[in-house]
Amino acid sequence: MSGTFVGMPAFPAFPEAAREAVGNQTLRGNLRHATHTIRAKRAKAVAEVSDWDALREAGKQIKDHTLRHLDRYLVRLEETVTAAGGVVHWAADADEANRIVTELVRATGESEVVKVKSMATQEIGLNEALEAAGIRAYETDLAELIVQLGKDRPSHILVPAIHRNRGEIRDIFAREMGEWGRPAPEGLTDTPAELAEAARLHLREKFLRAKVGVSGANFMVAETGTLVVVESEGNGRMCLTLPETLISVVGIEKIVPTWGDLEVFLQTLPRSSTAERMNPYTSTWTGTTDGDGPSTFHLVLLDNGRTDTLADEVGRQALRCIRCSACLNVCPVYERAGGHAYGSVYPGPIGAILSPQLRGTASEIDASLPYASSLCGACYEVCPVAIDIPEVLVHLRERVVQGGPATREGNKVVLRPAKGHAAERAAMRAARWTFTHPGALRAGQRLAARGRRFRPRTLPGPGAAWTATRDLPVLPAEPFRDWWQRTHGGDSRTGGNSARGDVK
Repeated sequence: MSGTFVGMPAFPAFPEAAREAVGNQTLRGNLRHATHTIRAKRAKAVAEVSDWDALREAGKQIKDHTLRHLDRYLVRLEETVTAAGGVVHWAADADEANRIVTELVRATGESEVVKVKSMATQEIGLNEALEAAGIRAYETDLAELIVQLGKDRPSHILVPAIHRNRGEIRDIFAREMGEWGRPAPEGLTDTPAELAEAARLHLREKFLRAKVGVSGANFMVAETGTLVVVESEGNGRMCLTLPETLISVVGIEKIVPTWGDLEVFLQTLPRSSTAERMNPYTSTWTGTTDGDGPSTFHLVLLDNGRTDTLADEVGRQALRCIRCSACLNVCPVYERAGGHAYGSVYPGPIGAILSPQLRGTASEIDASLPYASSLCGACYEVCPVAIDIPEVLVHLRERVVQGGPATREGNKVVLRPAKGHAAERAAMRAARWTFTHPGALRAGQRLAARGRRFRPRTLPGPGAAWTATRDLPVLPAEPFRDWWQRTHGGDSRTGGNSARGDVK
């Protein structure tokens, strides 16, 4: 595995990136308006379903079962896709996936492709890899088009241009569309209808001209070799049916065993993502069919760290994710910092647990992502497949503190100490010693109570960052042990009154 997402620039640690984002009032206003609107609509849509909790549990169970038997279902998927006329390719990392897709496009003799939104291709930096090979990729999802024309990066899973307002989008269309194809109409305003029409006219010529389409997939059905894309604009339907060659790049975790399993997710995904009862466009394709759709179909199955994530008994639940983005819309940290601060195509709470597992925690940004959370638990409450994101965040924090990337020395795997956490490890060792020596704990409590008036407001050294946004707790006038002995006349260790022999 390459350990990096090709095409992504170097990022500072989350605290530094978030600090800059929080100071951008326009960004914060855009995020607040968008996330609150989506959040309210989702809550209403979910409330209509009487068995939502049962659907949520069913989705979790299906995903967990599939992940436990992923090897078997992937082999089955390859068999069914091949039997239906498709060709399956296996990509261990981003570099291999980019090489495969580039060679497939070159084999067609074409120099441009149209794309339906795919986070997997963003993850591996496919657009940049194609550009380096002289092939231009055109994004056709409206929000992705805005990001591409604006020479920007996605900041949300469902609404990649959530950080832009209508005025900014109008300016981008007017300035950039002509460089990519049909220019924006004269006198374009910032009304949604006019912006959508400008995008529709701009993209229509690309749909009709393109000979190669590149897609992702929301789901892959092992039983039949069928791939599924759900979207709301119809651009996916155009990309999947008009080109002569279709190349789909899909993470290996997107598989489900049967069509019956798919039923669960087609109920939970629309309500959790766009707050719709049913997705407007649900496209499915199984291999190739004479006279209908692309005549050539390639499926690139992408690992890129997923197998390593699967090996982690706690962290593997991140692979249940169906990319609904509900966790982003309720997260107080995402709402204020925005998606770019996460330094990954996967922002928000799910990105904070997925990116460090796919990429490892060796880089500054990936080591900081598990801390990009208040652990409030709102993300877990709204997740339609019950990913316990706070649990994984704490698990990854432990990994960061205990050590950096694992290295092999002969036949032994060694976990190197993580940089920057020596003081924290020392504090934890001191706390462990204190709590296992009751006499020292009692003495420390009494000393702290008697010196309470000297309590500092902030901690020195490494603790300064923690107390920069928090006050140290006020120390009580006397330790609990002393209070218990004074008021009950007994031993606080027994929880009772040794003089009278009763327990209150």
